[in-house]
Amino acid sequence: MKINVIKQRALWWSISSILILAGIASMAFSWQQYGAPIQPSLDFIGGTRLQLSRDCTVANNCTDSIDIAEVRQVLNDQDLAGSSIQLSGDDQQSIVVRTRNLDVDQRDRLQSALGDTIGTIDPALTKNDTVGPVLGEQLLRTGLLSLLVAFALIAAYLSLRFKFDYAILAIVALLHDILITLGIFSILSLLTGYEADSLFIVALLTIVGFSVNDTVVIYDRIRETLKRTPERSINYVVDEAVNDTLGRSINTTLTTVLTLLSIVIFGGDTLKFFALALITGFLAGAYSSIFIASTLLAWWRSRSEGNGVDDDGVEEPIDSAPVSS
Repeated sequence: MKINVIKQRALWWSISSILILAGIASMAFSWQQYGAPIQPSLDFIGGTRLQLSRDCTVANNCTDSIDIAEVRQVLNDQDLAGSSIQLSGDDQQSIVVRTRNLDVDQRDRLQSALGDTIGTIDPALTKNDTVGPVLGEQLLRTGLLSLLVAFALIAAYLSLRFKFDYAILAIVALLHDILITLGIFSILSLLTGYEADSLFIVALLTIVGFSVNDTVVIYDRIRETLKRTPERSINYVVDEAVNDTLGRSINTTLTTVLTLLSIVIFGGDTLKFFALALITGFLAGAYSSIFIASTLLAWWRSRSEGNGVDDDGVEEPIDSAPVSS
């Protein structure tokens, strides 16, 4: 399979622009609702998390799955409307409730009311956590700082290995991946009530590391080809480099995504959304490496150097041996 990324770069840029703008619109709406681009979880805003499991040693206590509608009604009666409720466990005999900060008496009343509704609760499997808003803010600051440090280190590495403009354009491609992932999960949050937790920050950091890998491979092939055939135009070299590394990029991303897809299908709720975020970011990263980072480099170099390219961005005929793979 051979593609011409340069001639169709307007298409690739348009697709990315539409996705990013849709995501920004969703994040703006979410900011009005929750004060954040994605609905934040207990990890960031603070509150109480209560995990309860039925005692299946009691006869007829675990014949059916827990009914979320009944649990929500209990929460509404306790003046806790809007709390997050999730079923957990393969047999769906456990629930995780995330709500505002509750004192000991309020938590005991809620646990008692839920026990009356869903059945006898196993005290050995009962867990409750309280996260203060200060800790939540610290987690958010730490996560954002980690992203900024990752971007800075990547930019420094690429500047040393390649050139400064390579580094800047690679960072633009990484921002593209982060914005698309944030936008898609912002939409998902509005539609399904998904709440971003600390694992989502971990997913973003993983996406940054994975996405830049494909970009480095393509940029490395571009650099090698330019050294070997400096008479070639940058557009020709970029097309050749992308096609030379296309199979590797697709195979690497596909094998990783298939593994993550199994986690989405068979994993628990927490791991499912973590894996889904990675899939989204990895696919965006493969796309940006092939169609965004490479075409941006060709556009920038052709404008700054004007090496053998006509007005349509097509290489003028040059009597030279083709680039080998």
